[in-house]
Amino acid sequence: MAFNYDEYLRTNKMPTLWCWGCGDGVILKALIRAIDKLGWNMDDVCVVSGIGCSGRFSSYINCNTIHTTHGRAIAYATGVKMANPDKKVICITGDGDGLAIGGNHTIHGCRRNIDINHIVINNFIYGLTNSQTSPTTPQGMWTVTMKRGNIDPTFNACELAAAAGASFVARETMLDPKKLEKVFVKGLEHKGYSFFDIFSNCHVNLGRKNKMNSAMANLEWIDSITVPKTKYDKMEESEKKGLFPTGVLKEDTEAREYTDMYAKVKEAHQNKTMVQF
Repeated sequence: MAFNYDEYLRTNKMPTLWCWGCGDGVILKALIRAIDKLGWNMDDVCVVSGIGCSGRFSSYINCNTIHTTHGRAIAYATGVKMANPDKKVICITGDGDGLAIGGNHTIHGCRRNIDINHIVINNFIYGLTNSQTSPTTPQGMWTVTMKRGNIDPTFNACELAAAAGASFVARETMLDPKKLEKVFVKGLEHKGYSFFDIFSNCHVNLGRKNKMNSAMANLEWIDSITVPKTKYDKMEESEKKGLFPTGVLKEDTEAREYTDMYAKVKEAHQNKTMVQF
């Protein structure tokens, strides 16, 4: 039986504004299937998104949603979770939105290990605003702000999140929707800051301007730079250059979660004691 997405979507907003062939729709559907598999009540789910192509998620998914200002999605999501610690909070950003102007909020969300699910749709470019360099744009690629090739060193978003304190870190691509769905299920079940670096294509504003003249060519490039973690871990260091491992890269089930710790702060104030860890 075909999966019925209609109960999870605002069907009056269809069709989406995403370009034909964009990976955002694949990611949206994988997330919906993961939520369905977990049996979450959509009244208990809040999706927070920022500005950019990824920001449209909050328009299309049928639950509590907030469409925020550029770079501030994690700050809003933190407020939602602090006020409603029993609710499920999912934050969607792009690589520019979540790692550039919003990078500071991302770092501190990871540091606090607050129970937020942060999905970065990483298409290596500012897609909506016409091809500016983002923190993940590969060196040498053409952008409107680096027309002779990008010279900026690039972020490895997963290493950044893990080092900052996120207790669950995973990377996947939109090339394998079933594998993506499984990673979402695992991360959504995790209590703490779950960080997902999801490689996706922007064949309009990255691909065709860098000699990838079709959506398929852009997807083939993503496939060429990713390798499953199990295989990656067995490779020689020289072989790993330019490659990104996919799968669950960090899972710490012992790390303290921030809203739980904050509950101890409230208890300490009421009892006029110090917080006990």
